[in-house]
Amino acid sequence: MESETMYPKLVIDLKKLQGNLGAVAEITKDRGGCSLMIVTKGLCADPEMAGLVARDPKVDYMADSRVKNLASYADMARANGKKTVLLRIPMHDEVEGVIQYADISFNSELSTIRLLNEEAGRVGKVHDIVLMIDLGDLREGIFFRNEDLIWEAVEEILQMENINLYGIAVNLTCYGAIIPKYDNLSQLVDIARKIEEKYDVRLQMVSGGNSSSIYLIDKGELPEGINNLRLGEAFLLGNDTAYETDLPGTVGDTVTLQAQIVELKEKPSLPIGEVGVDAFGQKPHYEDRGIMKRAIIAVGKQDTDLDSMTPTDPQIEIMGGSSDHTILDVTHCDRDYKVGDIVTFELGYGGMLKVATSPYVEREYVRG
Repeated sequence: MESETMYPKLVIDLKKLQGNLGAVAEITKDRGGCSLMIVTKGLCADPEMAGLVARDPKVDYMADSRVKNLASYADMARANGKKTVLLRIPMHDEVEGVIQYADISFNSELSTIRLLNEEAGRVGKVHDIVLMIDLGDLREGIFFRNEDLIWEAVEEILQMENINLYGIAVNLTCYGAIIPKYDNLSQLVDIARKIEEKYDVRLQMVSGGNSSSIYLIDKGELPEGINNLRLGEAFLLGNDTAYETDLPGTVGDTVTLQAQIVELKEKPSLPIGEVGVDAFGQKPHYEDRGIMKRAIIAVGKQDTDLDSMTPTDPQIEIMGGSSDHTILDVTHCDRDYKVGDIVTFELGYGGMLKVATSPYVEREYVRG
């Protein structure tokens, strides 16, 4: 481990991440026959993690939802033979950056694709796009039942001189929590085949979703014709996000948060006075547990998601927090905690995402 940094601190275990990457590559490519797109946004395109992904020969694409993140590693990714992909459908005012840093972008609006075509032409490029199809999760994409709108979009895209229709894709689970199944993903394959037959083109990518789709491979239920998966949480935390199960060969403790105790006092468990709303407009509920030994750590809701943190000491309970403080019940801990001691937490996806985005959290890397 490298020399210590200041707290709070995100500890990233690169060896465990490498192990997870190998495991999801084996499932996705070796057993599933799909190309592998690794999504880097969960760790905010951490440069050490991005380097690890770029150097891995089994990774085909490196993707993120933010142009700024793609810009941070586009040269490295391309030098290692990876295509860069913008996952969030572009804003009109970022098309210049999209053309510069994304080899492929996911799109659903013709007005945006027209602007991408103009910008690509201005700089002498042909830009690949993946057209999003909404199969019922109701986030982005042309709704699958509106086939006329799909054909209208495809026909106009195919006429553009500086845009190439690289493929189609679906996103499931992230908004509507709709689980990928053989039946709904088969509809995406059917649309892809209709496009290819109707317009005499070949789609290079039919992307069947994210970490919630990977479970279908070992069940033998990923439809033939799906040839790409986009994996973030599966790689970073070893999760199949459809049913929150651990993927074989992966671990979930690749990243941990370490925070320092700044106060340790015995106080009542019930606040005294009329209860209003907290700093985030929520009215909290308290349980009377008598006098409690309460530790305050110097990290809060500005930096993390308290519901997505699990203390590695199972005798600690998270009571709640505010912007800058998290309050812990350490009453029943065998360890005699002191002010200045460090408390460690495993992170779920939401906690990891916020911690990695916070400029107030330092980073440390474990390499071996």
